[in-house]
Amino acid sequence: MNKSLSILLLAFCSFLLQAAQPEADPNRLKAHLAFLADDLLEGRDTGSTGHEIASLYIASHFAQLGLKPAGDKGSYLQRVRFRQSYLLQDSPKLTLITASGKQSLDYPRQYLTSASAVRELSQVRGDLVFAGYGMVAPELNHDDYANLDVSGKVVVVLSGKPASFPSEEGAHFASSSEKSRHAAQRGAIGMITISTPTAEKVKPYQSRLNHLHTPTVRWLDNQDQPANIYPGLQNSAYFSQQAAELLFAGAPRSLEQIYADLEKDLVPAGFILPASIEFSKRSEHKTISSPNVAAILEGADPELKHEYVVYTAHSDHIGLAKTVKKDRINNGAMDNASGTAVLLETARLLSQLPVRPNRSILFLAVTGEEKGLLGADYYAQNPTVPVTSLVANVNLDMPILTYEFADLIAFGANHSSLQQAVSDAVQKLGMTLSADPWPEQALFTRSDHYMFVKQGIPAVFLVPGLTSMDPKVDGGKKFAEFLHSDYHQPSDELSDAFNWQAARRFTEANLQIGLTIANDKIRPTWNQGDFFGETFAK
Repeated sequence: MNKSLSILLLAFCSFLLQAAQPEADPNRLKAHLAFLADDLLEGRDTGSTGHEIASLYIASHFAQLGLKPAGDKGSYLQRVRFRQSYLLQDSPKLTLITASGKQSLDYPRQYLTSASAVRELSQVRGDLVFAGYGMVAPELNHDDYANLDVSGKVVVVLSGKPASFPSEEGAHFASSSEKSRHAAQRGAIGMITISTPTAEKVKPYQSRLNHLHTPTVRWLDNQDQPANIYPGLQNSAYFSQQAAELLFAGAPRSLEQIYADLEKDLVPAGFILPASIEFSKRSEHKTISSPNVAAILEGADPELKHEYVVYTAHSDHIGLAKTVKKDRINNGAMDNASGTAVLLETARLLSQLPVRPNRSILFLAVTGEEKGLLGADYYAQNPTVPVTSLVANVNLDMPILTYEFADLIAFGANHSSLQQAVSDAVQKLGMTLSADPWPEQALFTRSDHYMFVKQGIPAVFLVPGLTSMDPKVDGGKKFAEFLHSDYHQPSDELSDAFNWQAARRFTEANLQIGLTIANDKIRPTWNQGDFFGETFAK
């Protein structure tokens, strides 16, 4: 074919793609959300009948759009098996042994523990070693285990991280999974995390009692072993400040002195504590299953169609409330029926384009987000397409659709070339891309997209910006109102508070972002020297 003619045809196809984009339909968005947040589904808890119904609803719409199944055995469903572990509430027994004798601590008044996903009877007896924050971060020249021998010991670590640590990187290093990994690698047999003044401000010990009966949930691998678990850590607990003081009685430094270091953002060095513990508990295990739902719109380019832009939205919620007498159903309308509705409408719009995008699009409704990003983690570690072919993830989780916004926030965009792609995309719709307004909350590490980041895949987490098109409306206040009054409450249900033009606008922004990434000749890349790219990219 004549080269100039080829260029002309490509330009014409690009013009068609831009000019003929269908508009999002607010009525369809409302209909999806109304079904997914209906009382019939009883809050779509992972493993529940309600979530199964939601998953079949999503799969049915993927089929109606003619999308290719991307689940198991030619289906749209990727079945994930989970282990639910329940702590027998009368079983925890913890005795502190010091030079003064033995002292039994009171569960749950003085300490908390959760069910073990590995063993039904958990027992540990060992000497205690204080290990600062229990963090190892060579990139930040930090190693709390330097000059400490914790092999065969129970480590005592502070909750959280140093205040001077970068927010997002610090959230990674301070995660319970990272702290457990480093303790287990060094031979520790148990872990006690102690509360701090900062932790009490963020989440008081008393508020943690609300989760006493919440089961531990982990996905199971092909050998029926729970994932992301360190069996060498035979037991763990979380101590209140008052109980933690007992651990430091007669120690080289008191807990008061440790806390004084934290006030100055000093990192206290570890040392041997003159105490040991005997700690046991019992757990009951139950196996459940719950599906991810996956579908593919194949790309048009002969080469690029083997690469995938992944849209994710979690379809699960938290099910039935145990303490509310009247309305017990946590419908999860905003969290995350809204994101799932946007995913479905985006799939419809993309499937109806006269010219398909160059790269393929993978639509993924994941389960188990509320249990710890489990469905996304399972898919990212067990993808139904080669993991190296996943070029980017666009995640939709709890967009607050109560006002017409003028800007968009893409958490994590600043780590990769996706920042430019998202900015270019939303500008076509008359929007701007705003910076993360809450960097201290490290939201980039707190939703499903982060499981793809941990596989080295650049990702963004999209939400409406805080600038309203109506100057009389404060977008930040709207966010705060939802979080204060409705987040994880039965009141998160379909209501007149939803702004369906905002839903339309958010969907069209989501569509444009996916198209921009899918049609870019260059695969998204991590920024040079970026921590997440350096840490996780293969």
